[in-house]
Amino acid sequence: MLRTLFLQAPSFDGFDGGAGSRYQAKREIKSFWFPTWLAQPAALVENSKLIDAPPHRTSLAEVVGQAKDFDHVVVHTSVPSFTSDVRVVEALKAANPQLKIGMIGAKVAVNAELSLRGSPAIDYVARNEFDFTVKDVADEILFKDIKGISYRTSRDAIVHNDDRPMIENMDDLPFVTKVYKRDLRIEDYFIGYLKHPYISIYTGRGCKSRCTFCLWPQTVGGHRYRTRSVGHVIEEIKYAKAAFPQVKEFFFDDDTFTDDLPRAEAIAKELGKLGIVWSCNAKANVPRKTLEALKDGGLRLLLVGYESGNQQILYNIKKGMRIDVAEKFTRDCHELGIQIHGTFILGLPGESTETIRETVEFAKRINPHTIQVSLAAPYPGTFLYNQAVQNGWLDAANAELVDDHGIQIAPLHYPHLSHKEIFNSLESFYREFYFRPSKIASIVGEMVRSSDMMKRRLREGVEFFQFLRERRSAA
Repeated sequence: MLRTLFLQAPSFDGFDGGAGSRYQAKREIKSFWFPTWLAQPAALVENSKLIDAPPHRTSLAEVVGQAKDFDHVVVHTSVPSFTSDVRVVEALKAANPQLKIGMIGAKVAVNAELSLRGSPAIDYVARNEFDFTVKDVADEILFKDIKGISYRTSRDAIVHNDDRPMIENMDDLPFVTKVYKRDLRIEDYFIGYLKHPYISIYTGRGCKSRCTFCLWPQTVGGHRYRTRSVGHVIEEIKYAKAAFPQVKEFFFDDDTFTDDLPRAEAIAKELGKLGIVWSCNAKANVPRKTLEALKDGGLRLLLVGYESGNQQILYNIKKGMRIDVAEKFTRDCHELGIQIHGTFILGLPGESTETIRETVEFAKRINPHTIQVSLAAPYPGTFLYNQAVQNGWLDAANAELVDDHGIQIAPLHYPHLSHKEIFNSLESFYREFYFRPSKIASIVGEMVRSSDMMKRRLREGVEFFQFLRERRSAA
């Protein structure tokens, strides 16, 4: 077996572009997701090592030095980080010409040919669901016999093998938390709305929703929700609870954990017996009865993608959500004491100055505990990307989706709405939502009740205003 290094390469300072981040960019406050999509194949390969450079502040020189001890390096990449990742790959190959280097991630999954043409230092890319593809490479199976791989031959030709079938029995995948324990400092991972330290894992892959902008289901995970058994999930939580006694919250990062309501309730029931505090991604249509069961089982917070307060935009992006249903769901959560981190996107098809105003007012009306506002990001492989190219909403100057500092730009523009108008609306959205007397009082109340929260919110406030200054200088 090849000695294999799994790598999230160093890139922009503070760039949350890891193999667990859905939208790779520098956040308004320091934020790092766990590199779950790298840790999963790492768990399959014996004697492997995972280096997640950005949160651990591992330099390129350190990575190159450690890579000399390996035969095979697997690099996670993305559209925003690809150029930077290629420079890292070339440095690794220069230091060790015999090193076999592969890339994984949505970027290479949907554009294998161009990715390989990006540098002769890239020997192969693993398309789609890549866990066992990477394991086959590590097991020294010949490239020509590995499904799901595109590779460079000795004559610099590009070969695309047949696709690999999707994994049906998700219990075949080993625990990622054992790799976390072996290779990561969990205290280096922060998410503003989760307790610290936290751990995130997947209990399933795929999402039955068809949102036109959403990255992973359209590129790697698929639209069938393939799940681990309840017992397998609980077994990993028991392991992680013992291995990481300092963890204050577990986050289930499935695209939509509530896609299977009976299973979600069954997991919650077992988590309740363990006394676990947990959170998850959810759609804004979970019935109150299920919310009650989840709350009884230790649920603290739901991450909910509202996206827009305009019903036509929700139709345009195939969100499958009605505003009135989302409002009732949110009221139920407030009444049950379930916190919500609401996410919104500006610049989606159909956006106008009027719909932006509508979304801001909607967010203030439903009043999630915290919010995240993003700019519509047309990733290659998504319906939104194809739509943007066909309609002339995306130009080459904005195709990398971030600026030179890793901060999101507004890549889309419309005849009636410019890049600049969309970009500037993000700051005004944040200011209107958070600088209300009631929201300020809520935040101050949190800080008064907890010295830890006091320190955290003050730090986040400094980071937030620094982020706004950087955005303004980039505008």
